[in-house]
Amino acid sequence: MKGVKSRYRMRWLFELAAFLLLILLINTWQSRDAPTGTAPDFTGTLLDGSRAALSHFRGRPVLLHFWATWCPVCAMEQGTIDALAEEYQVVTVAIDDDSAAVQDYLRTRGFDYPVIHDPDGAIARTYAIRGIPASFVLDAEGRIRFVEMGYTTGLGLRLRLWWAGRNRHTMAASGT
Repeated sequence: MKGVKSRYRMRWLFELAAFLLLILLINTWQSRDAPTGTAPDFTGTLLDGSRAALSHFRGRPVLLHFWATWCPVCAMEQGTIDALAEEYQVVTVAIDDDSAAVQDYLRTRGFDYPVIHDPDGAIARTYAIRGIPASFVLDAEGRIRFVEMGYTTGLGLRLRLWWAGRNRHTMAASGT
């Protein structure tokens, strides 16, 4: 009986590893054209009509998140993005035609984080967005540390933001 349980566990671990590898390969393929190094700066219009540039959010790790009101996967992630915005710098880019629809979407769900409206997808094209949601974790100097295409867990985003902040302290201590 012990041998059966051991084989069952080994098979379960193998299947889990294969699933995780598949997810990693899909994410790598989807993000193959995404920029690397320093994040391309952009200036956009926030929903309140003011202008904001990505470079204004330097000094701490930043989550740059692309989404749309019509995206069901984005809707599943919005609560996580809102919670992250309470602890980290979060900049979202809404790829929607109508800014009033985005404002209504946020208001009815009680979300409150910076949203840059990208109705023509120009910012999304700069970041080679193939599908949404898409998340970029930037370190304090504005370098892209992680790229995630598709749904990402809150824990996964928190760990990436934490690591982006930790890397800065590690690099400063080592003189790089």
